[in-house]
Amino acid sequence: MRDPYDVLGVARGASEDEIKKAFRKAAKKHHPDQNRENPKAKDAFSEINAAYEILGDKEKRAQFDRGEIDAEGKPRFQGFGGRGFEGFGRGAGPGAGARGGGQGIFDDFLTDILGQAMGGGRGTGGFRRTSFDFGGAGPGSEHGTERHRGEDVAATVEVALEDLVDGEKVRVTLPSGKVLDVSLPEGVTNGHKMRLKGQGHPGSGGAAAGDAILTVLFQKHPVWTVDGFDLRGDVPVALEDAALGGKVRVNTLDGPVEMTIPPKSTGARALRLRGKGLPNKSGGRGDLYVSPRIVLPEGGDAELEGFLRARRSR
Repeated sequence: MRDPYDVLGVARGASEDEIKKAFRKAAKKHHPDQNRENPKAKDAFSEINAAYEILGDKEKRAQFDRGEIDAEGKPRFQGFGGRGFEGFGRGAGPGAGARGGGQGIFDDFLTDILGQAMGGGRGTGGFRRTSFDFGGAGPGSEHGTERHRGEDVAATVEVALEDLVDGEKVRVTLPSGKVLDVSLPEGVTNGHKMRLKGQGHPGSGGAAAGDAILTVLFQKHPVWTVDGFDLRGDVPVALEDAALGGKVRVNTLDGPVEMTIPPKSTGARALRLRGKGLPNKSGGRGDLYVSPRIVLPEGGDAELEGFLRARRSR
């Protein structure tokens, strides 16, 4: 991964606010939802998040600046006495040039340690290549790495009312670029918040990842308005049906149904269709309240107009 300062486009002396602003700007620009036609957006977005995991954390940033961790947040081996391996090849002490610029001293040093651990002496006969643990608290050791639970992330998903009724899973894109299909609980309401365990930023030192806090928002419906678990709206009704009674087609979230219009109906009284609202917490459904919206014939109706004129002249 590239240098996190380069990824966010900030100077090494940038303030916390400058880093936060740069992260928000870059995340917004490269979010996969905003770049559906760009297959590289997801990788760029992940790189931005990884960079902010380091620079947005004061302790990790300091470790990176000191060279204790790399751009991926992994510990770097600092060598003995705070020096890397290369320190033994550049004038490490008296006799450093005796074996190829100090390489022999380094070999002897490891042989002394590993040979004693294996029961051998200084000679190469007592040394064999093996894995080893210095047992100290240096960067990368189990004892020296601080464990920090990962940070939580926030995400929002918009849900169609029809999907709530059908019980469909909703697809969520997290700030990390990860895509999940999430089942919504029964009786979910507009603005409901859900906690997705372990879907936040990864922890450090083997600690648990943070969570994703998901906010559920209802998409605006072209006909029906949400009122708790009930729905409200109106349907067009011909004048003769409103006056004499009749039937009208209502497009509910479950599909079209026929609703009976009683005689002398007006828009002041809503008609109820039971169980045609949204799923509630008890496993049932709310109701659908339909208000008749009386409409006149398109282009006019000479017979109706004549009748109304005669009625008005009485």
